[in-house]
Amino acid sequence: MARQQPPPWVHAAFLLFFLSLGGAIEIPMDLTQPPTITKQSVKDHIVDPRDNILIECEAKGNPAPSFHWTRNSRFFNIAKDPRVSMRRRSGTLVIDFRSGGRPEEYEGEYQCFARNKFGTALSNRIRLQVSKSPLWPKENLDPVVVQEGAPLTLQCNPPPGLPSPVIFWMSSSMEPITQDKRVSQGHNGDLYFSNVMLQDMQTDYSCNARFHFTHTIQQKNPFTLKVLTTRGVAERTPSFMYPQGTSSSQMVLRGMDLLLECIASGVPTPDIAWYKKGGDLPSDKAKFENFNKALRITNVSEEDSGEYFCLASNKMGSIRHTISVRVKAAPYWLDEPKNLILAPGEDGRLVCRANGNPKPTVQWMVNGEPLQSAPPNPNREVAGDTIIFRDTQISSRAVYQCNTSNEHGYLLANAFVSVLDVPPRMLSPRNQFIRVILYNRTRLDCPFFGSPIPTLRWFKNGQGSNLDGGNYHVYENGSLEIKMIRKEDQGIYTCVATNILGKAENQVRLEVKDPTRIYRMPEDQVAKRGTTVQLECRVKHDPSLKLTVSWLKDDEPLYIGNRMKKEDDSLTIFGVAERDQGSYTCVASTELDQDLAKAYLTVLGRPDRPRDLELTDLAERSVRLTWIPGDDNNSPITDYVIQFEEDQFQPGVWHDHSKFPGSVNSAILQLSPYVNYQFRVIAVNEVGSSHPSLPSERYRTSGAPPESNPSDVKGEGTRKNNMEITWTPMNATSAFGPNLRYIVKWRRRETRETWNNVTVWGSRYVVGQTPVYVPYEIRVQAENDFGKAPEPDTVIGYSGEDYPRAAPTEVKIRVLNSTAISLQWNRVYSDTVQGQLREYRAYYWRESSLLKNLWVSQKRQQASFPGDRPRGVVSRLFPYSNYKLEMVVVNGRGDGPRSETKEFTTPEGVPSAPRRFRVRQPNLETINLEWDHPEHPNGILIGYTLKYVAFNGTKVGKQMVENFSPNQTKFSMQRADPVSRYRFTLSARTQVGSGEAVTEESPAPPNEATPTAAYTNNQADIATQGWFIGLMCAIALLVLILLIVCFIKRSRGGKYPVREKKDVPLGPEDPKEEDGSFDYSDEDNKPLQGSQTSLDGTIKQQESDDSLVDYGEGGEGQFNEDGSFIGQYTVKKDKEETEGNESSEATSPVNAIYSLA
Repeated sequence: MARQQPPPWVHAAFLLFFLSLGGAIEIPMDLTQPPTITKQSVKDHIVDPRDNILIECEAKGNPAPSFHWTRNSRFFNIAKDPRVSMRRRSGTLVIDFRSGGRPEEYEGEYQCFARNKFGTALSNRIRLQVSKSPLWPKENLDPVVVQEGAPLTLQCNPPPGLPSPVIFWMSSSMEPITQDKRVSQGHNGDLYFSNVMLQDMQTDYSCNARFHFTHTIQQKNPFTLKVLTTRGVAERTPSFMYPQGTSSSQMVLRGMDLLLECIASGVPTPDIAWYKKGGDLPSDKAKFENFNKALRITNVSEEDSGEYFCLASNKMGSIRHTISVRVKAAPYWLDEPKNLILAPGEDGRLVCRANGNPKPTVQWMVNGEPLQSAPPNPNREVAGDTIIFRDTQISSRAVYQCNTSNEHGYLLANAFVSVLDVPPRMLSPRNQFIRVILYNRTRLDCPFFGSPIPTLRWFKNGQGSNLDGGNYHVYENGSLEIKMIRKEDQGIYTCVATNILGKAENQVRLEVKDPTRIYRMPEDQVAKRGTTVQLECRVKHDPSLKLTVSWLKDDEPLYIGNRMKKEDDSLTIFGVAERDQGSYTCVASTELDQDLAKAYLTVLGRPDRPRDLELTDLAERSVRLTWIPGDDNNSPITDYVIQFEEDQFQPGVWHDHSKFPGSVNSAILQLSPYVNYQFRVIAVNEVGSSHPSLPSERYRTSGAPPESNPSDVKGEGTRKNNMEITWTPMNATSAFGPNLRYIVKWRRRETRETWNNVTVWGSRYVVGQTPVYVPYEIRVQAENDFGKAPEPDTVIGYSGEDYPRAAPTEVKIRVLNSTAISLQWNRVYSDTVQGQLREYRAYYWRESSLLKNLWVSQKRQQASFPGDRPRGVVSRLFPYSNYKLEMVVVNGRGDGPRSETKEFTTPEGVPSAPRRFRVRQPNLETINLEWDHPEHPNGILIGYTLKYVAFNGTKVGKQMVENFSPNQTKFSMQRADPVSRYRFTLSARTQVGSGEAVTEESPAPPNEATPTAAYTNNQADIATQGWFIGLMCAIALLVLILLIVCFIKRSRGGKYPVREKKDVPLGPEDPKEEDGSFDYSDEDNKPLQGSQTSLDGTIKQQESDDSLVDYGEGGEGQFNEDGSFIGQYTVKKDKEETEGNESSEATSPVNAIYSLA
């Protein structure tokens, strides 16, 4: 979370603003004035030969200036060259080559002259050059033979271009040459090897030159290296490859960049360090480049001159080179001449001061001619770099040029002298309105002009004191700066410009607004992919300004897609994805200011897949796997899962091999014999698993006899005369060799039979013609072409089962209760089971109920008793019913024969709950209850028991009990009070007792229910209430009285102003009168606006600020006890509406009756 600082351009803008405040006062264009150059091409103008040539020259003046050019100091006659034209109302030259011609023919030095009757202004001397990109000379390069460890320089020598090309080295296959502190490119374009290594032969080296204007790249024929190896590379002390020797010198111009370079050879590769003799390197301007081999100092000044030295060192020693730096300077301005505006008789001066190294000379010109050859002017005096004017007259108007130069360049400035007699005038719109933000720095502009130059003063709110000093500062151009705006600075500011010819003034109204501030800024967050993130941004701003809140992502406008929701004070991102990671900036802005707050969202994602898998340390039963981890996407990798695939048993299926911690990227894997392995790696972090890496290369291990046998060996019969032997087949990592097969052996248990055996390639074998359910000894041994596995373990299996031959006998039943019985039987002999005894099973069904005419389901049910046991319990029976039961013995084949059928009867039980218990409340005094008989009586019903209790909130009354006959299914009771509710519990009874109960509560009273519910429950009963009948009669009487009054008034021609309080215009179909009234007829008998009829027939006022008092006179209206209104009912009018109109009174119904009397 951070409040963002203003961007650098804001500070630059302030700097330019303050520089402009001190600028010279401009002459309005409607006044006569000499020419001024406003736009021109750069001094060194390089053009693309494929385009038309454009040399710019724009100027202003009154009258508008005319233009002409010189080329190489001679008049350039544009009219004689059809390719050359000048833009209309401009001096810009256009040289067109669409119809042919060579651009090189127009190279030279051009200068533009802008002239009107008051003088001539000059442009710089513009040197026009055509860009050149010459071809590389053809050459055949022999292979470069060099000893390993020796230094080497591959020279580029690019063809001279204009401007100079950009140099870079690549191989002939366009792969960039990797550079480091051993191999690097010098500033001159050559490629330097501090020491050559054997790996440098793996590529060739080609120098490439990229030319700016033509956008072409030219490639030099490549160098091929041949490195001669030795047993060992001898270590050497450093020596300099560039520059040569121990010292050198370099000259640089002020304001340019100084580039010092030292490239050294040696084994091992030397390190380079830079120092300045007698001082420190300028930390704010110095930076190291090209692996510390170059030192760049930007924007050089005179104090950067001196001696610098570079130190090259390795463990064998060190060497240094000293570079003497001299700083020269092209001319630069100390005091540039400015336009001079004088009134007749005034004095003035033009100053032209410049510095440079060597010291520049100053030459004055007037209207483009040397001052010495100009007509003499007694009012003008030249004193070196200054021209003094005394008692200036109209004839002194001219444009002066100051040219200051030395061997490194020149500066040319135009400054005119204008003699005018003009009273003060304001140049900006009058009565400006400016809104500013509290505590900001601001300025009030008051551009003015006059000659003589007026004096300007500022006043606030008409007060007599001049505003200057303290919190105020007035600039030369008339702007008033307020250094820090306060609330008391709000008001009207007046600027007054005065000279001897008069004065002029203007006003600026200043309003101070509260600043926009983000008081709850978004905070840095870390979120998992797929979650929801909310970034807060709560803003306080001046309420009179419109606030706009927008968001940036990574300093670019944020697109609000369907996964995002922007609200006034927050930004919500749903289903966060990796692409949502970045910085989010909340921008709260008004038309006057803005505030920024930034937060960074880190998205935890699944890691990227590992890459570049490599197998090393290959052995018979192991291999080392190495990989490069992928990006962890902000969540540390916790594990690596290594998987393998083999192409023999399950090609294309990947299996987990092993898991390793996330801190490693290499592991030794244990392998099985005779597997053609291929590996891949999956990275895991808290968010999830990466995509698998690309597979490694394959590695096949050698074969061996199996070391294990198949597992899960079983022998089971599928028929009564067979035994199926099955096992889990061995996988590829346990086969250990080709042609995997299984030797299956079996024999009857506890006999001395010889082993039967067979070789099987699958995973099952069926032994036929076996006795019923006989135990067998079974062995399954693995074998491949390299040999057999160790002797397997013996497993006991059984041949197939047959159905049992006998049924349980002596089955006895004892009734335990109304829903359960106890069973007892004699077990069968083991030889009759003919298999494994699984369970004894009882089949039973409900034959009938002891209740007459009650239908019952006779679906057969069963109860199981696992194991060899003689007793059990059958539960969940229906009471008061007749049952039948049979028993069988069960083995793996199925059921045996059934026992003799037994019958038993269950005694009477308690009933189930009454069905469809309903509580109704037809009115506030009565509660009705209804119910249906139980679904399962479970005996003879002898009645019902009802228990009920009154409650009101947490208060509970005494419980009451009612008993009913078995045939009664309704009950009505009177409420003790209209507020309490009741809780009812109902159960049925047999001789055994009460059964399951059901509970219901009475409905809530009307004052507790919702209005809609109250209406729904009571709408049938309201009409029977006395209060409702009385209310309806009162309403009918009022309506009748209103009809009588309306009829009488209409017969008398009475008119009523019925225009609404909001003064809604009458429609075109309304029968208008000139006074805005219309006849009151029966069809207008509608309810008053602002009221509605409720469900119970009363009239309720809508939610509105209006009341009946608003329509009365003085708010003295009253109501009778029955709700009738007895005040006068008059229409309220605006003052403008009532003036000039007749007053009319809308009489209330009561008054109307009195008037009839």
